[in-house]
Amino acid sequence: MFSWAKQEQGGRNKEGEMYQTVTEGLQTLYTKKLLPLEDTYLFHDFHSPALEAADFQSKPMVLLVGQYSTGKTTFIRYLLEEDFPGMRIGPEPTTDGFIAVMYGENEGVVPGNALVVDPKKPFRKLNAFGNSFLNRFICSQMPNQVLQSISIIDTPGILSGEKQRISRGYDFSEVLRWFGERVDRIILLFDAHKLDISDEFSEAIKAFKGQDDKIRVVLNKADQVDTQQLMRVYGALMWSLGKVINTPEVVRVYLGSFWAKPLQNTENRRLFEAESQDLFRDIQSLPRNAALRKLNDLIKRARLAKVRSHDTSGILGKSWNVCLKWKSDPTAGIRGN
Repeated sequence: MFSWAKQEQGGRNKEGEMYQTVTEGLQTLYTKKLLPLEDTYLFHDFHSPALEAADFQSKPMVLLVGQYSTGKTTFIRYLLEEDFPGMRIGPEPTTDGFIAVMYGENEGVVPGNALVVDPKKPFRKLNAFGNSFLNRFICSQMPNQVLQSISIIDTPGILSGEKQRISRGYDFSEVLRWFGERVDRIILLFDAHKLDISDEFSEAIKAFKGQDDKIRVVLNKADQVDTQQLMRVYGALMWSLGKVINTPEVVRVYLGSFWAKPLQNTENRRLFEAESQDLFRDIQSLPRNAALRKLNDLIKRARLAKVRSHDTSGILGKSWNVCLKWKSDPTAGIRGN
């Protein structure tokens, strides 16, 4: 289904150092320039942990989010065109944890506790969410052509009704926020017969605040309704999304039925094929734009670090002036000066 080549061209910096790839140059720039600034002003304690080599060298990641039985795992199987280790598909909530589907020479599953200590994987910072999360986090590795260019993150089916009040044992929204900041694409899946957005799903979407450019919406199982019903379903979905995603722009919604079985309703075959090709082209563009996305994220991080340094310097400067004033006149505070 997919055939792409990941190509990056290097360059020479001002000091004359030659880099083989853009990613290597960004990593060196961060280590030499930005990391010392973050260490000086305690950026890692107040904002986000330091970046590691795996954060720069990892493949583009796609995060799938949706309520249970909307076809997230089936969507991954449709992309890979084969089963992957740890896959479970059913009408009930089957995926009860996060599954990182990545490329590996040997097919198998790596548990979460072992995964977060692997320096070659970009998941070491997930250790902060505790054992309850790590027990529900695995990495599924397999030698697949698609996974040579991208990695896919499958998430638990979001619950509704009374079931969403049961604690998962970890902060689900914070985990999604962590992934949302690091992935290249966030795909929200909806079922044509399940358009309601539960409280937990609403919180999950709000966790992606600030990542609006990464979000894409897929209306799956659209072949199970006829043309007239599909028009009403699409309108109802846009109305529901408008109450949760507070942006003036309209969210891009892809229609289709993403599984290997024949369409149940062939009235809109050409529409589904066109929508599928648009979605696949969007995913295919991720490896080509991976270096640009990493550059963009590094620039945003540098701006946050700069603001942090100015704030800290201002606080330290005021404290130092107060100390000097008190040293010159210890009774100034008593007199109300």
